[in-house]
Amino acid sequence: MRTAIYAAIIVPILYFQLGEIIARVPPDPSRKTFWISIVYSVVFVVLANLVLGIANIIGPRAFLNFVTGRYHLPVEENRFVLFVDIAGSTGLAERLGGIAIHRLLDRTFRLLTLAVVDYRGEVLNYVGDEVIVTWRERSGAVDCRPLRCFIAMRDELSLAAGQLEREFGVLPRIRGSLHFGAVIVGEIGDIKRAIVFNGDVMNAAARLEELSRSVEGGFLASRAGMEQFRSALPVKVRDLGRLPIRGRVEGIDVVGLDIPTAQTA
Repeated sequence: MRTAIYAAIIVPILYFQLGEIIARVPPDPSRKTFWISIVYSVVFVVLANLVLGIANIIGPRAFLNFVTGRYHLPVEENRFVLFVDIAGSTGLAERLGGIAIHRLLDRTFRLLTLAVVDYRGEVLNYVGDEVIVTWRERSGAVDCRPLRCFIAMRDELSLAAGQLEREFGVLPRIRGSLHFGAVIVGEIGDIKRAIVFNGDVMNAAARLEELSRSVEGGFLASRAGMEQFRSALPVKVRDLGRLPIRGRVEGIDVVGLDIPTAQTA
């Protein structure tokens, strides 16, 4: 459909030689190159839409990394990892039904992605009711982008609260966790290739997200992640000390956010 729309715009432009008229070049009355131009334009539009479609499915950065072969061999990178989960999604699914909860998740993730784009994050994956966002060390450290991104996500949901309640009868809330450290990034698989992130940082961030469910403010950040920021924090934080997490004997030092109760999950 998109290709057809583009073609409907391109064909009249080529037929009436609007480019030549705008450039004040004498039009070709015989139109000898008309059909060649049409075939070239349609083929180009089809290929361009195909590339854009693929990039939209796997993500523009992931697509670029596939093309350049950046992660054809696994590499180690320092990354910020933000896990964001929709609170109470199981109960929402029982209340709304399968199709409606899918529409709600889609609408919610689209809203959350606005903040990801604003703060130059990279959506790694959607896993059920959870989205995973990452930043490279240098990019994420600027202006506390991962932390500001999570706060902006909550703001986006607040702004859309009225519309979501009218359409679905519920207002989704989010909780999350932030961690920083070395991850192994590389392509994996054969028939279906994917760029995956592995390492203790991913596991620890997932465990912190689980713990955030019982913490006021609905958000936990590792001390290691917070220490990487190069500017003043946009919100007040409170030290929660060292919390035990599954899979780590020594636990992990964390902080929480001082956020009004109305915004908590």
